[in-house]
Amino acid sequence: MATGKNIKTYFEGSWHDGDQMIMRAADHGSWLGTTVFDGARLFDGLAPDLDKHCARVNRSANALMITPTVSTDEMIGIVREGLESYGRDHPVYIRPMYWALAGDELGIVPREGATGFAVCLEEIPMAPPEAATTLTRTRFRRPVLEDNVVNAKAGCLYPNNARMMVEARAKGFGNALVADAMGNVAESASANVFMVKDGEVFTPIPNGTFLAGITRERHMINMRADGMKVHETVLSFEDFHDADEVFLSGNMMKVTPVAAFDDTRYEIGANRNPVTRRVREMYWDWAASERR
Repeated sequence: MATGKNIKTYFEGSWHDGDQMIMRAADHGSWLGTTVFDGARLFDGLAPDLDKHCARVNRSANALMITPTVSTDEMIGIVREGLESYGRDHPVYIRPMYWALAGDELGIVPREGATGFAVCLEEIPMAPPEAATTLTRTRFRRPVLEDNVVNAKAGCLYPNNARMMVEARAKGFGNALVADAMGNVAESASANVFMVKDGEVFTPIPNGTFLAGITRERHMINMRADGMKVHETVLSFEDFHDADEVFLSGNMMKVTPVAAFDDTRYEIGANRNPVTRRVREMYWDWAASERR
């Protein structure tokens, strides 16, 4: 079932209206979960960092031992062609994806060169600036490279994220603040995380347990260009209880203010959480310089 509406699918060399059927029962990706994807965004007629998202899905494919078959430049051209059917005011989630079609003689290792490719364009609204979430802790943790493909944006990682989200929602919260294998904060169940203390910004240092996102990197570039002090460092849950502001960073919604972490409340809204509001403002200003 689709999340959004007004779906366009690129498959086998051409664009199709609607949620096209693309996988077969015996495809390696269907029964062994060898799928990777990436997510870019179209909003206000702009698709910022589209090139980086297309390049990353190819890196993800390699990490999952799937042979990428479409170059970054070719993929950008395909996506831009599909976006032409949407109006400027249509917010679109852009999802290029690969999956393995076949395996080796035991069926486990993806066969080199046997790759499926598709792009799904799906109209999904952007969250309004005032939209916020709440966080709680979860017993589930981010895996490490030795036991999962954390260096890929792989579909097989997301059931663990779903467990985190379900547990958080059962406790009455919107999302989970998640630990790495060492017990330090890694990210949320769905996005990277930042905290603000005394006007300085802090975010967990990439340690191989989570993807340091493209939007996360863009925020750090913007903040530093604006003169903010931004630190990538080891952070504890107590650090987040002691923070002045917390916000999430992800491609789906770009910036999401956090109103609470368990029993700790953060002031958000007009004349409050000034760093979070400034980060959002800077992202939209920067994106306006981009062209799809």
